[in-house]
Amino acid sequence: MSSEKFDRVYLLTNYGHERSSAYCAWLEQRCGYEGADVDLQEIDLRSPIDYASIYNEVSKHLKDLGLPRQDVELTLHLSPGTPAMAAIWIMLAKTRFPAKLIQTSKEHGLESVDFPFDLASDFLPEFLQRSADRIERLAQGPTEGAPQFSKILHCSDSVRRQVQLARRIAAHDVPVLVLGETGTGKELFAEAICAASERAGKPFVAVNCGAIAPELANSELFGHVKGAFTGAVVARKGHFQEAHGGTLFLDEVGDLPLETQVRLLRALQAKEVMPLGDSKAVKVDVRIIAATHRDLAADVTTGRFREDLFHRLAVGILRLPPLRERDGDIDLLADAFLAQINADARGKPETQEKKISASAKKLLVLHPWPGNIRELYHTLLRAAIWSPGPVIQAEDITGALLQVQPADQSPFSRPLTQDFDLQGLLDEVSRSYITKALKQSGDRKIAASKMLGFANHQTLGNWIKRLGLEAQEQQD
Repeated sequence: MSSEKFDRVYLLTNYGHERSSAYCAWLEQRCGYEGADVDLQEIDLRSPIDYASIYNEVSKHLKDLGLPRQDVELTLHLSPGTPAMAAIWIMLAKTRFPAKLIQTSKEHGLESVDFPFDLASDFLPEFLQRSADRIERLAQGPTEGAPQFSKILHCSDSVRRQVQLARRIAAHDVPVLVLGETGTGKELFAEAICAASERAGKPFVAVNCGAIAPELANSELFGHVKGAFTGAVVARKGHFQEAHGGTLFLDEVGDLPLETQVRLLRALQAKEVMPLGDSKAVKVDVRIIAATHRDLAADVTTGRFREDLFHRLAVGILRLPPLRERDGDIDLLADAFLAQINADARGKPETQEKKISASAKKLLVLHPWPGNIRELYHTLLRAAIWSPGPVIQAEDITGALLQVQPADQSPFSRPLTQDFDLQGLLDEVSRSYITKALKQSGDRKIAASKMLGFANHQTLGNWIKRLGLEAQEQQD
């Protein structure tokens, strides 16, 4: 038995209380714990080898404890219980509730258990690729021309592959997850999938989840009855009922609050919704196409997005490439957009047909387009309005581009002047990387310490204190 004592011991048991309490008394006497240091909780399992029951019960109790928390270094004991229980402990320790793992035996006493296992970087990307490959194999749709996708202008192979996959997905009434940066055309793909599916001609309801106030999300999506809450003076159907029989496009689904994610999962599983304030569920027949610019794999790891909902949505997966990775598409899109801009302006006073010079086109091709297709269109629109002559020149494009300058220049580009402060520069770099590590780890100091190469989270705490980041944490 190790001489190390834990601050608190939390035991979950599906044995009878008399047997479990006897073990607690032995543990307190054997290891020197006070009665308040050992907490015994009985759990109700359908079976000691029922994975779903074990997972749900354990997760519930860990969440009731307020875990994960930055100030708690969690350790999970693998040895007691069935192999199914050990498997659940390992899965939770490596995902939702980061923890050290230990095991005990008569032969070796107490041992640490450690092995590389990173859900976000090792498993989810592989899962996403397998899902895309599975749809490619299973969905053997027609290969002839599809006019429903004609609005997706492209000549690049990267978009062509996504269009082919989307055409096949459209033939199967399954949820779809569209991933891509802002402005890459996710709603355009959603509309095309709907038009090419059996639900063509039926309602297509597009919802920007990021624009809904968190406290109104449940009402907006699932509806409410009159008097359900303050301000509910009339009943409302909600977007699910509005899209009944058709397609519901949930843009920026990653921005939905966790409570709404639970209701969304229920709607997908049971094909019914419960309006707020109502006691009776309403059956709905809706195909979900969800989209996000967020890294949902990372959000699942940090607990910001529910893993079970992720798997429900990620049946058909599309990954739309950013404009900078679409070889040849900038020229094609620029010509099409300019033709549209000319057509919209035709017949209006003081307007003229615009063309674009070769030098201006070259600038468009070289620009990285962080705002993607949307940014390209509005840049051309500004240039067409501002250019004084019939030809859009390079300087017109330069003036129309919205250059977003970084807040600070790279620290390594600063000149060695008389007042150069090397220590200040090093501290600035340290603040930047520590802040980035805390953000990527969901403010879990143990995980952030590992990212930064610190021996333990106490070292990270000392750096945070020295660099004055404590006040920033409190403000946040």
